[in-house]
Amino acid sequence: MEARTSASRPDRQAAGRGEARGREQQPPAADSRSTETAGPAHEEPANPRAEAARAALPPVVDELLHRFTTAGLFLTLVGASVRQALEGAVGHELDFVTDADARRVRQILHGWGDEVRIRRDDAPGVVNLRKQGDGGIYTLRINARPAPSHHRPPGSRRAAHEKALEAYLRRRDFTIDAMALGLSHATLTDPFGGLQDLERRVLRTPRAPAASIVNDPPLMLRVVRCAARLGCEPVPELRDAMSAMARRVTQVPAEQVREELTALLLATEPATGLRLLVDTGLAEHVLPELPALRFESAGHHRHKDIYEHTLTVLDQAIALETEGPDLTLRWAALLHDIGTPRTRRTGRNGQVSFHHHEVVGAKMARKRLRVLACPEQLIEDVVRLVELHLRFHGYLDQKWTDPAVRRYVRDAGPLLDRLHKLIRADCTTRDRRKAHALARAYDSLEERIERLAVEDARQAARPDLDGHQIMEILGIRPGAELGRAYEYLRNLHIEEGPMDFETARDALLEWRARRDR
Repeated sequence: MEARTSASRPDRQAAGRGEARGREQQPPAADSRSTETAGPAHEEPANPRAEAARAALPPVVDELLHRFTTAGLFLTLVGASVRQALEGAVGHELDFVTDADARRVRQILHGWGDEVRIRRDDAPGVVNLRKQGDGGIYTLRINARPAPSHHRPPGSRRAAHEKALEAYLRRRDFTIDAMALGLSHATLTDPFGGLQDLERRVLRTPRAPAASIVNDPPLMLRVVRCAARLGCEPVPELRDAMSAMARRVTQVPAEQVREELTALLLATEPATGLRLLVDTGLAEHVLPELPALRFESAGHHRHKDIYEHTLTVLDQAIALETEGPDLTLRWAALLHDIGTPRTRRTGRNGQVSFHHHEVVGAKMARKRLRVLACPEQLIEDVVRLVELHLRFHGYLDQKWTDPAVRRYVRDAGPLLDRLHKLIRADCTTRDRRKAHALARAYDSLEERIERLAVEDARQAARPDLDGHQIMEILGIRPGAELGRAYEYLRNLHIEEGPMDFETARDALLEWRARRDR
C-alpha cells in the first residue's frame, strides 16, 4: 500500500535525511502528485521523528496497545493524533485503527475503559471509550473493521489491516492528518505526503479538492478554521476550489456554521481564518456583514478601511484577555462596526460620518447571531457591547459628572470589564500622541469608576436620611409607608450618590407628591 519508515536502520536514516534535504531545496509543484490516488509515500526523513512521536504518547496508549497485541491484533495511531505527536503536543483525544471488528474490540476493552460506547459510521464501527490516565481523562476512538463474512487465511490479516488503514487515511480532511504511526515498531505511514505538508504549513486534501467539497461542503469551513488554529495556508488548488464552490456552503445547517465560526473565533489567530473566509467568498454566505466593511473611509477610521480596522480591533481585544478566550468579547469586536456601511454619509465638506452606527450595528448583530442560532445570552451580551462601544467618546467630548459615570457603569452592568477591553481595543490610530491621549483618558475614567465604587459601597448600606428624619419630614409613623420611603431614598442614593440633608428632604417630598397625585 505505502512505504513505511522503520526506526531500526541507521544507514537508512542517513539516506532518508539526505533525501529530505534535497526535497526541501526543491519543493514539489502543487500538482506534482495525484490527489485521486495514493502517490508514492515519502520516506520520513529522520526516523527519530517517528521515535520521538511514539515517545510523546501518554502511558495510556501503552496499556491499550498491550491489550491488543496480547490478543494478536494490530493497533495503529491515526489522524490528527499523529500530527500532534509529531509536533510534541499530544491532546486528550486519540484515534486508532485496528484489524478487529467492533464486537472483538469491546471484548478487549471490557473492564478496562470507562463509558465504552459504539457508534456506526458509513464505514466501520467506531468504539469510543474514556480512560483515566496520568495526564487526565482521555477519549480513545478505535476504528474497527467490519466482521468478515467468511474465514480469512492468517496471511491476509496484515493486508486487510493495511487496506482498512489506507481507506481511513484517504477519508481524512487534510494530508497532515492522513498519517499513521505504528506503535509496536515506531513506523510512520504517510501515503499522501502529509509530513512534508506539515513542515511547509499547508493544507491539502488527500483527494481532488473539488470532489472533496462536493461530497462534504462543510469542509470549506473546516479549512478556514484549521488555517486559524494551525497557522496553515491552503494550497492554491484548494483555495481556488473553495472560491469556485463557495455557494455550496449554503447547504450547511446554521447550527454547524455557528459551531465552525465559534471554533474559528476561539482559535489562536482568528483574523487569519476570517481573511480566508472573506477572500474565498464564503463570508458572503455565512457572515456578509464582514466583507461589506471593505471600503475606504475617512473620519473616525481615516487611517485604514473599516474591514482592516475590525480585524485589528479583534487582535487587540484578544491581547487584552486575561482568563482565556472570551467568545463574547471576540464576537463584539468582530461586529462592533458592522453598522457603518448603512450609516455612511458624506457631508458638503467631504467629511464622512457614521452617526448612530452603534445603534444600527446592534440591530444587525442581533439579526446575524439569531440566524446563526447562537445562545440567547450570548446574543444579548454582544448586542449590548456593540450599543455601548461609542459611549466613551462622550467622556472625551465633555467632562462627565459623577452621576454620568454611575449611569455608564449601570448600563454596562456585568459587561463592564468586557466593555473596558472593547473600548481600549477600538483604538487603532497610528498617531501615537492621540493613542496615548485616549489611553490616559480611559485610565482616568476607570480610576473614577473605582473611586465611586468605593464611596458608594461605603454609603450603600443606608440612605441619606434615617428613619426618624423620614417620619418627621413626612409626618408618618412606623409602617409600610416608612419602608417604601426608605427604599426610595436608598435607590436614589445608589443612582445619584451622597446628598446633603436639604437635597434629600426635597427629593423625599417630591416623591410623596408624585405618589399622592
